Amino acid sequence: MERAVPERLAGHRVVRVQTPLVDSVSCYCRVDAGLKTVVGARKFVPGAKLCLQPEIVPNGTKLRNTHRQRNRNQAPLLPGLPDDLAIACLIRVPRVEHQNLRLVCKRWNKLLCGNYFYSLRKKLGMAEEWVYVIKRDRDGKISWHAFDPTYQIWRSLPPVPADYSEALGFGCAVLSGCYLYLFGGKDPSKGSMRRVVFYNARTNKWHRAPDMLRRRHFFGSCVINNCLYVAGGECEGNQRTLRSAEVYDPNRNRWASITEMNTGMIPFIGVVYEGKWFLKGLDSHRQVMSEVYAPTANTWSTVSGAIVTGWRNPSISLNGRIYASDCRDGCMLRVYEPATDSWDKFMDSKNHLGNAQAFEAASFVSLNGKMGIIRNNMSISLVDVTEPVNIIETNSARAWETLAGKGQLKNLVANLWSSIAGRNGVKGHIVHCQVLQA
Repeated sequence: MERAVPERLAGHRVVRVQTPLVDSVSCYCRVDAGLKTVVGARKFVPGAKLCLQPEIVPNGTKLRNTHRQRNRNQAPLLPGLPDDLAIACLIRVPRVEHQNLRLVCKRWNKLLCGNYFYSLRKKLGMAEEWVYVIKRDRDGKISWHAFDPTYQIWRSLPPVPADYSEALGFGCAVLSGCYLYLFGGKDPSKGSMRRVVFYNARTNKWHRAPDMLRRRHFFGSCVINNCLYVAGGECEGNQRTLRSAEVYDPNRNRWASITEMNTGMIPFIGVVYEGKWFLKGLDSHRQVMSEVYAPTANTWSTVSGAIVTGWRNPSISLNGRIYASDCRDGCMLRVYEPATDSWDKFMDSKNHLGNAQAFEAASFVSLNGKMGIIRNNMSISLVDVTEPVNIIETNSARAWETLAGKGQLKNLVANLWSSIAGRNGVKGHIVHCQVLQA
């Protein structure tokens, strides 16, 4: 019952109604906020009554309004501009400055650490691609750096995780355009590993991922439909050469077994072509063999013909064609023609660097729509393969350009790479090379 309490105010008698006391058992507002609604609360507090306090709204509207009110009270991202226009300005800031943007304030840091900011950059064609090179130095240590094509400068990166500082035969792949994965490999002291780590190019940090199902090193790997496939390789034990294969789905965040290869293999070259994964390697008797995996059918089959007999490392599948190096420095390319099953067509830069190990082509990558050739001395050449009909065996030299050379490396990191290369031959070599977008 409510109690009327008489009071006198300015000579008049008034009645003040006292707010009823709220029983913690019978009031919905005291029920776990996770229940969200009065209906949900009634399941756990049978017979309870609706709270009569007018400022409490059981359906959570008050909480949402409070959140909106708090947002209105926040300082804008850029003074004088609504946040949507501020974001439109910030997404146009060059990628090299993003680390500095995060230091401005908490709101900027939160914005740049989320997916929304970078999804906008990608949607509007403002995302930038950097080349990431993982190299084994003279002392066997793994180091890595990123190359910014816009400013043509090598950027320093956080060290690789300790498990991979000296690892051998590990895999490297990119998922979702911005996550670089290192997986498997052989630790000099612990042996073969199942470990998986990944680097986020947007936050510049390393993270753990679920381990592979099987320990392995010197295996083959590829990415199809943003899923990571792993097959073959070696492992300690009686059956050293592996037939097993597995796939990692980042959406499910787990590994799953797929059909085993017909024969155990230690792959030394692989490429995804027409939706299939082609692998070439050595079996347990060190005989060269080739297999192809079809993800849609989950089957392996042997493959023969010129597509594998004339296939050389490094190689890449780009714009529906396979390109492979025809010389050590990668200045002449072979092009596979499926209609004739041959490698009869070539692209020649007309400017060969030589056969020294420092100039050896270590990897081919896709960079800003062109093919990038990365060499052990950290020089980079770009080849325009967007119109192969017009440039193959005709004016192909015009399609080549030098993106980074010894004379163009502009910072201390570049000087470090030059000293590693040395004058008497390279003293380190590239293990993996990938392109990440942010």
